[in-house]
This record gives sequence, structure tokens and C-alpha cells, in this order.
Amino acid sequence: MENCRIFWQHLKELFVSGIAENYVGLIVQLVLLSIAYYYVFKVLKDNKASKFIPVIIFTVLLCGISFAFSEFDSYLLLLIVEMIVLLIFTMFHSEIKRSLLDSNSKHGELLNISGVQLNITEIIRAVQNMSKKDIGALIVLSNDNLPEGIIQSGTVVNADITSQMIEAVFYPKAPLHDGAMIIEGNKIYAAGCFLPVAQSENLPKDMGSRHRAALGVTSVASVTAIVVSEETGIISIVRNGTVKKRYADASDLKNALSDYYWSDLTAEGKK
Repeated sequence: MENCRIFWQHLKELFVSGIAENYVGLIVQLVLLSIAYYYVFKVLKDNKASKFIPVIIFTVLLCGISFAFSEFDSYLLLLIVEMIVLLIFTMFHSEIKRSLLDSNSKHGELLNISGVQLNITEIIRAVQNMSKKDIGALIVLSNDNLPEGIIQSGTVVNADITSQMIEAVFYPKAPLHDGAMIIEGNKIYAAGCFLPVAQSENLPKDMGSRHRAALGVTSVASVTAIVVSEETGIISIVRNGTVKKRYADASDLKNALSDYYWSDLTAEGKK
């Protein structure tokens, strides 16, 4: 009963005295907080970290109730600090970001064994053809676990996987050849996408912007990247922010693609 009385007294002081005496300041604080939360929620949503939004709302309500029972008045500062800490952790900590994106990944259309084998064959054929012709390429194998900003930076293709289609996208005079191709399951989902670039200074000189982009995207999401060097035709396989295999051949590509497809296969192979 005593707690209820204190809570009611604080509410009366807030709405009777506080708002009446300082309504301009409260309105300004409300507007600033609304703008801040809007941008926080937008950043979280764009980075597929929407699960943090209910946590923020719950924390704000909890802080409000706690402050109602106390004499502490710096709640605005605490809420801003909370948002800043959460954003720093979510947006700039690679492992947390990878976990958030992975938790939002989902299976696409179920594939059967023959469909998987055909996709692998077509991708390997395209990569090797481009390697022989020194055509640069960057292919990302995703499971819908990339930030929305990456997809929005390119063009949604949603095409079947064929060697002709892959090579057409990366043809030097094609409009989408400079960006990355995103493969999701049995579809070429998007092309011409721009990826976050790693700033490592330890890369060999023959590794250019495509390799840096592959290192960058595999640092923030659990995806596999296949890179074909435009200068040398060398094929590289990148995972977890590191080049796992340089001078990759057909066998290496098949292993990487099999890891990608079989890890999510839920059709014939698991019946």
C-alpha cells in the first residue's frame, strides 16, 4: 500500500505540477526521444535485429515504473545511454551481428538431390569459365541472412541458376558486373549488390576490391563468398572473414557448394 501511495503521489506531481510548470521542456524531450527511437528502430530493422525492439520497449517501461517509485530525475540520460550502448553492440560487434542475422535466416524453397547437384554443376561451370577468361566475379551464398541494405543496393533478379545467367551478369559490359551476386537456395536472388569492405592491410597485392568485399560480408554474416580475380583469374573461397582457399579448383568449389546446400537440405536427403 505504501508503494502504491508513493507511485500515485509521483503521478500527481508529474501531471499536476511537473507538466504545468515545465510543459515546454517535457514536449521537447518527448519529441527528441520519439525521433531518437524512430531512428534506433529503423537501424535495427534494416540490420535484421528487430528482436531487440521489444527489449528496448520493455526496458523503457521498466525504467519508467522504477523512476516513478524513486526520486531520480535523470531518466532521459539513462535512456539515451541505453540506446547508444545497444546500437554500438549490435551494429559494430561482428559476432553479435552474425548471430542476429543467423537467427533470422530461413529456408527457401526446398531442394531435392537432383536440383542441388544441378545448381552446383552450373555454378562451378560458370566460375571456371570466368576464371579462364579473367572475368572478375563475386558470388555470395546466402540463406536470407544478409542485411537489407545489401540487397537494396543491388537489383533483385530472382532467376534460376544457370551458368549462362551467371556469366551474363558478370560480363564486363553488363550493368551489374561490378557488384556482388547473391544466391539463395535455387535462385539467383540479386545482383549488382555493394558489400561492406574489409580494411585489412595484410592482403596480397593481387587481391583487389572484390576480395575486400568478400572478407567484409563474411565478417558480418555467416555466408560463403566465391571470388574470381579479374587480374589473374584466380578463384578464392572466403568464409568467416578469412580466405579459406586460394587457387580453388573444381573439387574445392564442389566442397564449398555442398557445404552450403546440404547443410540446409530438408527434402529428399532427409526423408
